[in-house]
Amino acid sequence: MPTSPAGPPPADGLLSAARRNLRELAHGLSHASHPPIPLFAESPQRWLRLLPYAVVLALTATFVPVTIQVLANDYGVPGGLAGALAVGQAAPLLMLAHRPLQAWWIVFTADIVGALVLLGQGLRPDTIWPWTPPAIIGYLFVLLALGLRESRRTVIGVWLATGAAGLVLHLVRPSHSDGGALLLFVLGGVVLVIGAAVRERSEAQRRLVEQETISEAERAQRTLLEERTRIARELHDVVAHHMSVITVQADSAPYRIDGLSEEAQAEFASIASAARESLAEMRRLLSVLRSDGTRGELSPQPGLDRLQQLVEATVRAGLPAELSLGADVLDAVERGGVPPAVDLSAYRIVQESLANVVRHAPGARTRVSVTAGDGHLTVLVVNDTAQGPGSPLETSGTGHGLVGMRERVRLTGGTLDTGRLPEGGFRVAARLPLPPPEPPPAP
Repeated sequence: MPTSPAGPPPADGLLSAARRNLRELAHGLSHASHPPIPLFAESPQRWLRLLPYAVVLALTATFVPVTIQVLANDYGVPGGLAGALAVGQAAPLLMLAHRPLQAWWIVFTADIVGALVLLGQGLRPDTIWPWTPPAIIGYLFVLLALGLRESRRTVIGVWLATGAAGLVLHLVRPSHSDGGALLLFVLGGVVLVIGAAVRERSEAQRRLVEQETISEAERAQRTLLEERTRIARELHDVVAHHMSVITVQADSAPYRIDGLSEEAQAEFASIASAARESLAEMRRLLSVLRSDGTRGELSPQPGLDRLQQLVEATVRAGLPAELSLGADVLDAVERGGVPPAVDLSAYRIVQESLANVVRHAPGARTRVSVTAGDGHLTVLVVNDTAQGPGSPLETSGTGHGLVGMRERVRLTGGTLDTGRLPEGGFRVAARLPLPPPEPPPAP
């Protein structure tokens, strides 16, 4: 069955939309969109927190006597009535710091009452009506506070109410209205737009700062997880070597050693089986930790024996670096006194430190020192300020390289100390634990 073309919307739909919009405007005028907290209440500076109170106090102290004088001298209002009107029109300015919407209701009502009072006093031809000059200026301050604090719906409602009040007063006595109502309507719209624009820009900046903070925290967390995954993979490569040796030795023991009992052969077989199961579990765990699904690095992991090559490559890249590797360190590496995890962590710390110098202080003289003593391996990387005129490759760092260093040192049970030097430059000092030396075999 063919459908008829859509016609104009029904009248009841337009009326319901109008009623809904009026309800929203009325709700905006009767309910503040923010808690009674003054501007800059969360500022760390005391003078900035006190600034709104000082401003509203100065406005009130200025407008109350000025309004009384203008009403009494220019409009001929009796002193008592002029004082009452001045209090109603200017005293609520004290509320602008906390409750600008409630202040607007009081000032708006007092201005209308003042216009009706002036109408009954008999206006001179040279006076402004329905709003007096102090009332116009004070009302603009109220509108500015509303634009800075209230929602767009409330601002529109206030602006329309101002225009409607001015129009009604103009129709009541058009002969006395000389354009003051229209002037306040136009100026009020401009002030409300300015205040709303400033408020929305401030909110946009606040949301941007919050988003940047969240993004920075997410990047740091992602870097930490990636570094942990890398450490887990490297530890797997180190531990898997020893587990493989255990498996081979346990499997070949019955063939290498004569006269083993059946119980001993069964024990070696159990050891080999447990080692193989541990390797399988470790590989499954590593596949879960890897986020990219790749097989990872297959080359042997570097250690202290490759520090010389690392420093030489850095020197060829244009960074004047020196390496001091103690004889006790080389001796500990040769006799196996440095655990594989400590050996790899020391290399990675030096590697990341040199990379940071290249990125942030190109051309800076750098000294690398590795010593062993008192049951600890000490890694020290110190660089001076950049000597060359070139600019750093990165003007600001995220500190994610230091996150990886701290994670490595924490997993090995050591300590890390980093920071800028008083004379310029940067220092990275890591202290990694070494196992106690094995006692010499008995004769």
